[in-house]
Amino acid sequence: MNALEAQLDYPFGDQMPASGAVMEVAPGVKWIRMALPFALDHINLWLLRDELDAPDGSGATVQGWTVVDCCITRDEAKAQWEEIFATQLEGLPILRVVVTHMHPDHIGLAHWLCERWNAPLWISATDYNAARLASQSTTGFGGDAAARFFASHGLSDPDSIEKIRARTSYYPNMVPAVPRSFHRLQDGQAVRIGGREWTCISGYGHAPEHIALYCGALRVLIGGDMMLPRISTNVSVYDMEPESNALTAFLDSVDKFRALPEDTLTLPSHGKPFRGLHTRIQQLHDHHRDRLAEVMQACTTAPQTAADILPIMFKRPLDLHQTTFAMGESVAHLHRLWFDGQLRRVLGADGVYRFSIPSAAVPRP
Repeated sequence: MNALEAQLDYPFGDQMPASGAVMEVAPGVKWIRMALPFALDHINLWLLRDELDAPDGSGATVQGWTVVDCCITRDEAKAQWEEIFATQLEGLPILRVVVTHMHPDHIGLAHWLCERWNAPLWISATDYNAARLASQSTTGFGGDAAARFFASHGLSDPDSIEKIRARTSYYPNMVPAVPRSFHRLQDGQAVRIGGREWTCISGYGHAPEHIALYCGALRVLIGGDMMLPRISTNVSVYDMEPESNALTAFLDSVDKFRALPEDTLTLPSHGKPFRGLHTRIQQLHDHHRDRLAEVMQACTTAPQTAADILPIMFKRPLDLHQTTFAMGESVAHLHRLWFDGQLRRVLGADGVYRFSIPSAAVPRP
């Protein structure tokens, strides 16, 4: 446990659900943990005890479960789900599938779950459409557009650029399909799950329109990727929105959680459930303040590209998968300073953007 983690409370200690099993963390709320084949090697999924009106219009209710997030499409995840279906659902069906956002580890198996249980998908409209687009193309996750974008921000290694250009099925491999219809989730919306109201809280900067869910009766927040205890959420600028101010959007979003009680049990998509929500919000602000200061210091010495900033922000070796995320995050930090008027951006004759200290700091309109 690092020093920042020590400031948080982990009510379950090191206890975690075994593969194919669940662990109850609050009344009617069960934790599933599935493996991922990445450096970030797991995702947390959630089962919420639920009841819905019977579809036959009889006025009766149907008992079952709501799933929150799904894992990527892979045989190992399907097998783990099948084990859960057989042993952990108390003989009850999945009634609906809620997805916090469109990243593959969250929505990858939504189509399979929805089809298997004839259950509807609930997600924000922005992320639903972004997932539909990405599952049918390479926008933002590989291909020529992504390669050109990273090159324009100083990634010059020919081998890396060629591998990014050739990565034309990165998203579809993990999200081969998206359900053809959905129920829209929006900021402030109250969704009744198992007789309790869960309020939607939108978040930006990590995904197009991430939805976290808070239940006041339980004091439980399903934070998705917006509120992680051990690592900072990836906040990136991508080629489809090349001049976004993603970091400002993210920090403004996490501040929405300040209205929730400090002792809220936060259920993150990665890491362990924790309490100390306000403390963690401040830690995230402090982390990005420090990274921005490092970026600013580098730009005072010479104009910097996003690639130049990588070893300043990430003091460890990065593989190609990690480098693409790190490049997006590097651009996000440079853009925050650029939008605030603290840095000037110039496109060089070589087609590469460089950021430097302007003669007079004037915020962009």
